[in-house]
Amino acid sequence: MNLQELTERLHRIRDTNDWRGFHSPKNLAMAASVEMAELVEIFQWLSEDQSRTLSTDQLEHAGQEVGDVVLYLLLLCSELGLDMEQVVRSKLADSERRFAK
Repeated sequence: MNLQELTERLHRIRDTNDWRGFHSPKNLAMAASVEMAELVEIFQWLSEDQSRTLSTDQLEHAGQEVGDVVLYLLLLCSELGLDMEQVVRSKLADSERRFAK
């Protein structure tokens, strides 16, 4: 996955639709949270077992919401000047130090 290419594609969509004024860090964080809530809603009343065996429609819906969350986070990183790959690698290394056995 080329995050730079994905971000550039997102910027083209944003710029074509004149959405830049709406893409403040605050708004992007809130939008990512809303999309995450939509993902959570898919699982809301499922048992643990049901959550592991989603129907084809549920799985497709979950994938759409995951995509929305990731895309908003890419835009947020761009607005904040963060390198998503670097922050993810840094967080993973921190988790490995703290929790790997």
